[in-house]
Parts: sequence; structure tokens; C-alpha cells
Amino acid sequence: MGRRRSDDVIANADIVTIGELVRLTGVRYSTLKHYTEENMIEYLQEEENLTRRYDRVKAMERIDKILKLRLEGLSILEIKERL
Repeated sequence: MGRRRSDDVIANADIVTIGELVRLTGVRYSTLKHYTEENMIEYLQEEENLTRRYDRVKAMERIDKILKLRLEGLSILEIKERL
């Protein structure tokens, strides 16, 4: 297990882990994992350890959009269609 990066480092990183996205967005790990598995959030796969990495800016923009659509009352299926 690696060292935990500081919030400042994460906030300026190009690539982040799902755990770091949790810290940045406040969205639960299980929710982000579900969005990833539903192909709602794009990730990069590092083959050597199969760790999912995310483009911080793109992922946060997508999460923000998903959350706004959820607040409008849209279902996951409806959100996927809009994305």
C-alpha cells in the first residue's frame, strides 16, 4: 500500500484514484464504483496492478453532471442516455 497523498496534491493532480475522488467530491466509494461499472465515468486501467485511475478534471465534471441530473429526479438509465 502506498502513502496517502495530501489534499493539496490530489486537488492539483492530473490522475487520481477512486479513493481520491471520494475525498474530492464527497461521493461515496460504492456510488463512484457503480457509476464506473455502468460506464458513466471513464477510467484508465494500469495493467500491472489493475488499479483504476481517473482523469481528475474529466471525472469531477462528469460526477458533477451526474449529481445534477440525479437531483432533477432522473434515473440511472435516463442519465446514461443523456451522457
